[in-house]
Amino acid sequence: MKRPRATSPPSISATTKPPLSPPVTPILKQKLHRTGAPKWFPLKLTHTELTLPLTFPTGQTFRWKQTGVIQYSGTIGPHLVSLRQCPGDDTVSYCVHCSTSPKSAELALLDFLNAEISLAELWSDFSKKDPRFGELAKHLRGARVLRQDPLECLIQFLCSSNNNIARITKMVDFVSCLGSHLGDVEGFEFHQFPSLDRLSKVSEAELRKAGFGYRAKYITGTVNALQSKPGGGNEWLLSLRKLDLQEAVAALCTLPGVGPKVAACIALFSLDQHSAIPVDTHVWKIATNYLLPDLAGAKLTAKLHGRVAEAFVDKYGEYAGWAQTLLFIAELPAQKTLLQSFSQPIKKLDTSAEDNETSCGTI
Repeated sequence: MKRPRATSPPSISATTKPPLSPPVTPILKQKLHRTGAPKWFPLKLTHTELTLPLTFPTGQTFRWKQTGVIQYSGTIGPHLVSLRQCPGDDTVSYCVHCSTSPKSAELALLDFLNAEISLAELWSDFSKKDPRFGELAKHLRGARVLRQDPLECLIQFLCSSNNNIARITKMVDFVSCLGSHLGDVEGFEFHQFPSLDRLSKVSEAELRKAGFGYRAKYITGTVNALQSKPGGGNEWLLSLRKLDLQEAVAALCTLPGVGPKVAACIALFSLDQHSAIPVDTHVWKIATNYLLPDLAGAKLTAKLHGRVAEAFVDKYGEYAGWAQTLLFIAELPAQKTLLQSFSQPIKKLDTSAEDNETSCGTI
């Protein structure tokens, strides 16, 4: 199952309008092809392998926008694409709005979606190991883990520290505007994510004025640290895909502002570390209710983070991060309402602060 390879962005503060002007759009160096009327093509993933509302608005990425009833649009490198599902239709379709090559866009999209990994096989395996997971999976099929660009994923989760989804999205939109403009879809502007070199030209003071707060020093510090890496920061990040999980997390934690939870998010969503478990208070509740009941009532500590991650891996195996993602999604308010609508309700946690959560938990 594992692949065979070693809103309008300017305002961020809720109370103060940033004095910065929107970033100047860089001049594109590559030749892009922009399509006219959208042409939709079937994707090689069915509804059981990809359900858009269970994948995109769940906190893995903050750069994709809902541009239709069941339609999401975003950029993957120089490609601007949309994905959609029609109610009652088992298929997923995609449209390339702008790209250097339509075929390259399709391949990049399939890679981004981790399409080589069979969700049906994973869900079957998890369901045999955990009957509760099997009950949830009947109603929450198609919740995939994305395979994002590591730099893009890293910067997004630096923005997520002690933050809420609305504000994270505005910050990420601001950073995105530093990249090349690729086009508009249903009123949303889309940009290629800025290069490390472009990010290095933004000062901490500029980010603070734009409302990033203390996160500004983490972003500029991380960009500087990556630029000092032998061979370049992008190559260094990609090299972490070849390490084991603990080594990759340790390497990420040397970057400013990256702790174990953020490192686990980056590892799971961009570095092929499928057993990574981002542990926060909400994942802790899931673990103590179903995996480690002897720890119920205990306070989550750094030492217990490791026990929680081990418990998930012991239960679900090398793709434990995918199982944890679905269990977390099942606790989001919208999905809890859906599950409660079925005749045989699933036992759920009593959580009360989930409106501002990502799949890494409250941020």
